[in-house]
Amino acid sequence: MRRREVLRALSGGAVVALAGCLEGFGTQSAWRDPPLVENRPKAVYVPAVTEAMGMYGHEMAGPYGLALMYSYPHRFWNVTNREREKVVVTDDDAIHLMVALWDRESRQVIPTGSDVSLRIERDGGVVTQEVAYPMLSQQMGFHYGANYPLDGEGDYEATVTVGRPTVRTTGAFAGRFEEVRSATFAFTFDTDDVYGLELRRLGDRAGERGAIPTMDMDVPMGVVPPVDSLPGTPVGRTRTGDAVFEVLAIDDAARFDADGETYLAVVARTPYNRIVIPMMALSATLSRGGEVISEGPLTETLDPELGSHYGAGVESLESGDEIRLRVAVPPQVARHDGYETAFFEMPDRTIAVER
Repeated sequence: MRRREVLRALSGGAVVALAGCLEGFGTQSAWRDPPLVENRPKAVYVPAVTEAMGMYGHEMAGPYGLALMYSYPHRFWNVTNREREKVVVTDDDAIHLMVALWDRESRQVIPTGSDVSLRIERDGGVVTQEVAYPMLSQQMGFHYGANYPLDGEGDYEATVTVGRPTVRTTGAFAGRFEEVRSATFAFTFDTDDVYGLELRRLGDRAGERGAIPTMDMDVPMGVVPPVDSLPGTPVGRTRTGDAVFEVLAIDDAARFDADGETYLAVVARTPYNRIVIPMMALSATLSRGGEVISEGPLTETLDPELGSHYGAGVESLESGDEIRLRVAVPPQVARHDGYETAFFEMPDRTIAVER
């Protein structure tokens, strides 16, 4: 099947199974660039196509649970400061590999920008060794992934190495992830498996504000639970750049190794699938009766009960107080279709505390 034939079939809204359409692999991968919504909103939107994925397995490594999943090579966007760069599929790309990473006891996803890399070997020789980017996907939630070259069909071993978290850890997580850990997955690359994955066009829904559901892959995907089930007291909610900020007060700042009596926590998530949004620079100014009580950065933190969040200690937090939130640097996380235009222009927001 030629590229124009695939795209013509997709434009008709059909579900296309691509097994048998490709003779071999290699340079064929370079045209795996399905339709992209035109005039995309600066917000989370429904992408033009959905892409199925497969599972290569689960492993444990020290405190971590890991899963290795695959799909065909496809585009994504890297983010540096406020700049977005499209990563296109190259002639050498054979597969898109995704790593889900979580704490094996709490099943909290580890969205910390940890140094996660993959080394792929075949017959004792290294085929490739590259970083896996922290990513947001509507179907996969938060994960680490990239496109990788291979040496044709056959058996491989992929070793995933996880470095130390780059954020503060609290509670039972303090000191838990200090050691570098690795897990090895044996897998067989078969072009029928990869190119047989389903590709589906979403028709009239494409480009609408919204999101497609996360997939049921039996791995944690970084979904933030309802705010009422999180520790502490919800005191407000706001939205900027299409990111939702849930603001909580926890009357035990000492547990978070923070100054003051009360811990101010902000949980950032996507607006539809409730996927955690890590890796941004966020600050807060607390005012009472028109007077600034405290101001400064909120530290990105990973906690076994609260999960990934941004927080700082304050002396107190009362009804009627105002909290002004400012994003100095937007989320430095790569994105798949549907997220690549959101979470960039993030104006300051002020909430009135309700306790």
